[in-house]
Amino acid sequence: MRIPSKSSFLRVVAATLLPALICLSGVAARAQAPAAPATASSASATAAPAAPAPASASAGAKKNGDTIENPYGIEALWKGSDNIARTVLVLLGIMSVGSWYIMIVKLLEQSKMGRHARTVDRQFWSAPSVSNGAGALEKNSAYRFIAEAGVQATTDHGGLKSHIPMNEWISMSITSAVDRVHSTTQGGLAFLATVGSTSPFVGLFGTVWGIYHALTAIGISGQASIDKVAGPVGEALIMTAIGLAVAIPAVLGYNWLARRNKAVMDEVREFSEELNAVILGSAGKAA
Repeated sequence: MRIPSKSSFLRVVAATLLPALICLSGVAARAQAPAAPATASSASATAAPAAPAPASASAGAKKNGDTIENPYGIEALWKGSDNIARTVLVLLGIMSVGSWYIMIVKLLEQSKMGRHARTVDRQFWSAPSVSNGAGALEKNSAYRFIAEAGVQATTDHGGLKSHIPMNEWISMSITSAVDRVHSTTQGGLAFLATVGSTSPFVGLFGTVWGIYHALTAIGISGQASIDKVAGPVGEALIMTAIGLAVAIPAVLGYNWLARRNKAVMDEVREFSEELNAVILGSAGKAA
């Protein structure tokens, strides 16, 4: 048996291992080739969420800007309007303040007259005479005013008044006092009726005037996009909303107070009729 030499052995080993090394190197190359794109894609994926940060920052800045200044509010309407539009706004403001003032004052006045009516039931009819009963009532009471008018009619019946029968003169004096009380209770209701009927038209005039100026500005600029129209027209329509906001409380307040006035005056007229009967029943004597 022939034993190979060392050099022959090395050649055989090299011939056997060389193809295996070539195959292994190809497999390794194929395995390492996709690694770089994967790393790049992961890096890009990692960096992707950071991209919208400037957009969110700008959105936050825009939101803060809208909070600081509203280009479509009442302030913008006042600054961008002329003297006529501002006069309309001031007039509507005066109407609103006047309406609420009258409603509050009349409500307090009617409540006070209701309290005076309860006082009459407790103190007036239990008095020994009409003059004593009138003195027991409050000084600013409408019932005391009517009672004093009846007492004065029994003593003030001289001169030309003496030609009027005593009974008729007393009735006339008490009726005149009731009419004056009724006139006082009606004070301010005419203003509420006027505000309720005219303030919508005042607001509509402001709307028409504002739209006229808005269309004029759009015609001069030559741009009729929605951002150019929405602001001026929306601000002009605020006038109509303000007019309705002034009119509705005035109309409701007028109807409510008129109904309460009727109830109050029914009690006053009932008191005057009873007072007239008492004075006439005492032969025209109130003392």
